[in-house]
Amino acid sequence: MLILTVSPLAIAAQEVTADSSAESKSTPKIYLVQPGTKVPLSMINSVSTKTAAPGDRVYLESVFPVLVDGKIVIPPGSYVAGTITKVQRPGKVKGRGEFYLRFDTLTLPNGVTRDFRAEVSNLDGRASEDLDRKEGSIRSEGNKAGDARTVGETTAAGASVGAIAAGARGAGIGAAAGAAAGIAGVLFTRGPDAVLAKGTTVEMVLDRSIEYQEKELDFSAAPPRPAIGQGSGPLPSKKSQDSGYPRRFPL
Repeated sequence: MLILTVSPLAIAAQEVTADSSAESKSTPKIYLVQPGTKVPLSMINSVSTKTAAPGDRVYLESVFPVLVDGKIVIPPGSYVAGTITKVQRPGKVKGRGEFYLRFDTLTLPNGVTRDFRAEVSNLDGRASEDLDRKEGSIRSEGNKAGDARTVGETTAAGASVGAIAAGARGAGIGAAAGAAAGIAGVLFTRGPDAVLAKGTTVEMVLDRSIEYQEKELDFSAAPPRPAIGQGSGPLPSKKSQDSGYPRRFPL
């Protein structure tokens, strides 16, 4: 009769293997989005220093997937909500329009939401606004060239009217009057507002990690994603104000 014996060590090894297998099945896999990760976003609504106020909400959606360990953790169509924390209108003589934008929450297409804090790291290259990376503010472009053009145009217009009315002497008087009118218009009119139009692409950079469990990254039941880019893209602040509006001098 053959009797088989099992070593206690073999039994213990089998128990450890079984326990390890059970533990690996019960412990969910964690995906960590590291600080410094950049997420490209598209503006859903528009922001302008002309109408914005601290506390106003800004809504965006992601336009490119973010992967961790080969798995998509932030798919296109994820929603980001932000807050305007500070607004400054452009000055009448100097000073640009600027505002500060802070990102607050990220919602995946399946509804999983994380609260976090992040800032703008880059702007759409088509926009004329400037990003102060150190301060985190979005500023309108300067308007020195526009002011100089306004004074030049009013000077030329005044000279033409004066020349018609009283010859060379009248041209000089008209030019002086036109220059004065142009300068007055510059002094009493604000510069361009800072604008991020619907459809503008901005880049968000995370300043802290975001953690997801594997079960939170199931997007099979997520609702269909609407088309991105319904807007016409960024509207440069200076061009948007120069087009269709009176010039910066009194009529």
